Amino acid sequence: MRKTLFSVALVTFAAVTWAADTGYHVLKTYKLGGDGGWDYLTVDPATHRLYVSRATHVMVVDTESGKQVGDIPDTPGVHGIALVKDIGRGFISNGREGTVSIFDIDSLKTSSKVKVGENPDAILYDPATKRIFTFNGRSHDSTVIDAGKGTVLGTIKLDGKPEFAVSDGKGGVFVNIEDKSEIQSLDPDRMQVKATWPLAPCEEPSGLALDRKGRRLFSGCDKLMAIVNADSGKIVSTQPICDGVDATAYDEDRGLVFSSCHDGNMTIIHQDSPDRYSVAQTVPTQKGARTMTLDPKTHLAYTVTAQFGPAPPATADNPHPRPAILPDSFVLLVVGK
Repeated sequence: MRKTLFSVALVTFAAVTWAADTGYHVLKTYKLGGDGGWDYLTVDPATHRLYVSRATHVMVVDTESGKQVGDIPDTPGVHGIALVKDIGRGFISNGREGTVSIFDIDSLKTSSKVKVGENPDAILYDPATKRIFTFNGRSHDSTVIDAGKGTVLGTIKLDGKPEFAVSDGKGGVFVNIEDKSEIQSLDPDRMQVKATWPLAPCEEPSGLALDRKGRRLFSGCDKLMAIVNADSGKIVSTQPICDGVDATAYDEDRGLVFSSCHDGNMTIIHQDSPDRYSVAQTVPTQKGARTMTLDPKTHLAYTVTAQFGPAPPATADNPHPRPAILPDSFVLLVVGK
């Protein structure tokens, strides 16, 4: 009995030691300042540019120096940024305006705006169809845009409120449905829903990432991640994560899944095999650092946050007001090893 307990203790100790030795931590903190809230981040590894949504505009930051190198104005309620490098265009979802801004990647100048659904949130480019998809939170649908022509091709009705979405680049698009706790699989060519997969016990899914080779989806939910077979919709594993997740990313080269959370932590999960996973590390970041993007070349994760003051009084229109953001406290955190 003692020998068995001793063996178990060794295994446990080894696992803890392995997790502690992953080496991820906040490498750098850059002060960006400025006013406004924030949402999604998008990195362009080739140009070292990081696109940061800031309520009414998009900040463009050099990832190597942490300095702002540009700004894209007039993006009311901006949520996400999608880049189409082949044609030199970027697309921004403007939640309050119900539009998508189309801009030139080199000059950062906006060329036009396209009307989409109500409160467009997540936005992605599907290379298989060369189309942009916005996921509209209030109208519960997805607007499909021809990336080259900048024109609306159609609308896909969804089962509920969409959150983040991913493309497999081979004719498949997947989106989290937050209020129904499910994933919907879309046909981007025919512009229709192919399948709906429940995520229970995973609730209120937000961040979503994809292992394109292993065909596994990583859906970040309330203190839990669901790992889903992207072909069958079967949940193959669930793993505990930090509290208040918003973004999820997958590092294909290292077999690691990242979740960034409002509680000031980033959970890193190791992919032991396509169907086996283990929590590798919890990295302290900073409270409010809930959104994130991962550079696949440098393996660095970028997240942003600010200092918070007291929340304003509740009103009938806003019964759950967010805490006030302190002036000039907005920062960029670089996580790596």
